[in-house]
Amino acid sequence: MPISRRLALDDEQIEELLTTTWNCRIATLGPGTRINLTPMWFAWAGGRIYLYGRGQKVVNLRRNPACSIVVDRNERFPELQAVTMQGTARVLEDVEAEAGDPYLAEARAQFARKYNGGHGQPAVDDPPPMDATASGPNARWMVFAPERQVTWDNFKLAGL
Repeated sequence: MPISRRLALDDEQIEELLTTTWNCRIATLGPGTRINLTPMWFAWAGGRIYLYGRGQKVVNLRRNPACSIVVDRNERFPELQAVTMQGTARVLEDVEAEAGDPYLAEARAQFARKYNGGHGQPAVDDPPPMDATASGPNARWMVFAPERQVTWDNFKLAGL
């Protein structure tokens, strides 16, 4: 078996990583061949990554939906755990598109729980779902559908 498979995260570890880790990094293709890499808060719902943001990444995804996302944790090499995914993302352009998405309500609730108190305000019991919605020219929900993934758990290196 190749070493990469022996280091892979199992499904339970992937689910835990994607529902508890605060930051992901999304790489989109900017104008020309420039790569735009942005750290973002995210939710994992329905086998998709949900992000809410504005700016260049939204513009890039409208032009070319192909992108990559990495979710990782720990800083020391022997402790790194990560999932890297390649796929496509769509921009939910308006309230109607948001209402039509089958997992956005779950993602909004996960955002509220995961980032409760994360902006420096006190955490609250039972936070309401995140209510951000399409606004202005580029503030939008983005929904990433993974098509390929690679995972690793460097804690497993000690056993090889």
